[in-house]
Amino acid sequence: MKVRPERVWNLESGILGSQYSKGVLVTVLAAIVWSTGGLLVKLISLDAFTILFYRSFYAGLFFLIAFRSEALKFDRRALLVSLCYAPLLICFVTATKMTTAANAIFLQYISPAIVLVLEPRIMKTKMQNYNILTVILCTVGLSFFLLEQKSGHHWMGDALALLSGFFSAGLILSLKLSNRSQQMSGILLGNFWVVLICIPWFVRSENPPMDEHLMMAFLGLIQIGLGYLLFTYGQRRIPAIESSLIALLEPILNPIWVIIGFHEIPSFWSLVGGFVILSTLAIRMLYVNHIRKVTRFIS
Repeated sequence: MKVRPERVWNLESGILGSQYSKGVLVTVLAAIVWSTGGLLVKLISLDAFTILFYRSFYAGLFFLIAFRSEALKFDRRALLVSLCYAPLLICFVTATKMTTAANAIFLQYISPAIVLVLEPRIMKTKMQNYNILTVILCTVGLSFFLLEQKSGHHWMGDALALLSGFFSAGLILSLKLSNRSQQMSGILLGNFWVVLICIPWFVRSENPPMDEHLMMAFLGLIQIGLGYLLFTYGQRRIPAIESSLIALLEPILNPIWVIIGFHEIPSFWSLVGGFVILSTLAIRMLYVNHIRKVTRFIS
């Protein structure tokens, strides 16, 4: 049963209300599943490129089995998606190995601010004042990462995390310009590029112990594959604003799992910067949603 989100969230009971509750629960589960990536990458002893090989191999299998022929319709837009997706994975996993998990995920979440700058130029739309303010505040949040860090900090890791934010912005924009089939085929192709690039590291690496192999299978099949399916299922049943806000659980939970499971404590200034970026994005989402409701009511 396909349920339109605007019908779902206006009803509190009955079949549609039940679908709304399922949508919220499933979206929360997606965010939790996504947030496990940092901890598992830290726990696996293999180098970043070998982890990437296994992760993308399993993720590619998942998308191929789950979407079958829909994921095999390659065209220019699918290629564009793949060319943003592949370097995003490479930069993020490498950054997570080189710097703190908190820095890696917070710096990647600068991507919505980058989208706000690029989207008006690409879509030929006007840059709104509240979007300009969002970009300024996110840049302020970004500046906190330049302050003194604790021992173990690696500037190259931060640079790669920030670069992953640019590729994440490119992925967001390319997905907006693509239909569902192009999105699926682009993600499948992106995982193929990662596997192809990482073959030399895979060949040179030793066979991983079973527990690490299972963790890498989890990263591909569950963290990427199932996480995406859960999120898209939830998106069809709740408003986009709620999906976006719930998805912010990922960067909040990611460093928490690493603190618990890996005992890696992020610096104070990284936490401040992450808080500024995430709270700015959340407030903007709520404000834009309020404007849309007022506009609908007036019209």
